[in-house]
Amino acid sequence: MKVVIAAAGTGGHINPGIAIANKIMKEEPNSKIIFIGTKRGLETNLVPRAGYELKTIDSYGISRELSLKNVKRLAKTIHSIAEAKNILKSFEPDLVIGTGGYICISVCIAAKKLKIPYIIHESNVLPGVATKMLSKNAKKILVGFKEAENRLPKAKKIVCTGTPTKVKKINLSQTEIDNKKQELGFTKEKPLVLVFGGSQGAQSINISMTDIIKNKLNKNYQIIWSAGPEQYEKVKEDLQKEKLDIDKLSGIKVMPYIYNMEEIMNIADLIVSRSGAMTVTEIENVGKPAIFIPFPFAAENHQEYNARVLEKQNSAKVILDKDLTAEILNATITKLAKDRKLLEQMGENAHKLFSKNVEDKIYNELIK
Repeated sequence: MKVVIAAAGTGGHINPGIAIANKIMKEEPNSKIIFIGTKRGLETNLVPRAGYELKTIDSYGISRELSLKNVKRLAKTIHSIAEAKNILKSFEPDLVIGTGGYICISVCIAAKKLKIPYIIHESNVLPGVATKMLSKNAKKILVGFKEAENRLPKAKKIVCTGTPTKVKKINLSQTEIDNKKQELGFTKEKPLVLVFGGSQGAQSINISMTDIIKNKLNKNYQIIWSAGPEQYEKVKEDLQKEKLDIDKLSGIKVMPYIYNMEEIMNIADLIVSRSGAMTVTEIENVGKPAIFIPFPFAAENHQEYNARVLEKQNSAKVILDKDLTAEILNATITKLAKDRKLLEQMGENAHKLFSKNVEDKIYNELIK
């Protein structure tokens, strides 16, 4: 099989593309796969590290704001269709797969012009502009959430496959969980709360967490917190002003980035995070209760739609970014942390939402 995967920008677009590529190569080792992205996004790092060739085009997301900058970007994006067309002509793929985002528009329009079939994978509950634009001519739309199906009325065929993710559920005994917590310097008596805001951190979450620590509000729970590489030093400085050493906090570990996220997710009792599609899928997979603080500037507010799906199933609480304070966040964590049975039930509810055998489902649809 010869496949082109269009993926750019964030890990939420790129990682599903890589997972799909890995599945194809596992099933058909003689396959040839290339990615098309830009020179600006995480794809420049993630795709080569995964062992795939990345071709780049000069495509942009277009804002509705009328400005010279946007006019120039629009011109470059229109030109990028020709760039994508040249890549497709040279590679001659059997199929193009888009995993969401603006890059898909250029690549899939080029594919249509060359009569190459394309499929879109949409991770979010609320499909993005690109997915909506391309849905009419796509052979299939594969969605991560069933709730996305009725939001794509022009699509010929929609299949709910779930979203592929690298983070898996590890079946650990309570003793193994307790031992891993102790290795990290935590006790087994208090619940462990994992806090993160995506690979770059989240400023509003970091401000609230800093205030919780400054005011010693976390009396009933422990914290392991990824502040983000760029924001870690700011958090460190803010704590130093209160004469708090970031490396000597009792029951609290703050770090720029958590590299062993799968392990930490599996031993945490509660997760506080944004609600991008990938994060939500990972939380469903490991079966953990969550407090979601949706990123308010995500396109069409799709993160809140993602979070509300879990909230409706009693597996998560949602705090809107505009309402977020240290006091509100602490009160929500404390209320949940006091009830171990509630945490377990919420985690079970979350895991019931996870689509099993995602890669198999996607591969089967590609083969069809």
